[in-house]
Amino acid sequence: MNDLRKMKLVKSRTNKMLTGVCGGIGELLGIDPTIIRLIWAALSLAGGTGIILYIIAAVIIPEDDDIIDAE
Repeated sequence: MNDLRKMKLVKSRTNKMLTGVCGGIGELLGIDPTIIRLIWAALSLAGGTGIILYIIAAVIIPEDDDIIDAE
């Protein structure tokens, strides 16, 4: 249960191309961020929804160093 509390969605500092959103999601889910990027690209090509979602995620998801550990 403690491991679930430590898992937080943050932008990746090491695995990023633009802002680190896909890298952070990939690290959280334990999958290759390239798969996340391909899904995001498909959403972007299918009506532009992916672009809007990416911008929202880039604003909402905190940077890795912005997280303050409560312990």
